[in-house]
Amino acid sequence: MLNQEVASPCIRNCCLDDQDICVGCGRSLGEITRWSTSNNVEKQFILSAAARRRQLRADAKNSQGTSSE
Repeated sequence: MLNQEVASPCIRNCCLDDQDICVGCGRSLGEITRWSTSNNVEKQFILSAAARRRQLRADAKNSQGTSSE
């Protein structure tokens, strides 16, 4: 199980924002291009960073919609 390949987080919604972050999976352009040559430890690090970015984007979007004052 430890040698199992880490699956790509790509959801086929590829579009980069102004900071070269994919709005679909949350990876940076550099992380996307390095994915195929990264080992599983590096891929796990990329997945963690992408998840943080997606959460920050969701939090920012939610806070824009809730500020009514």
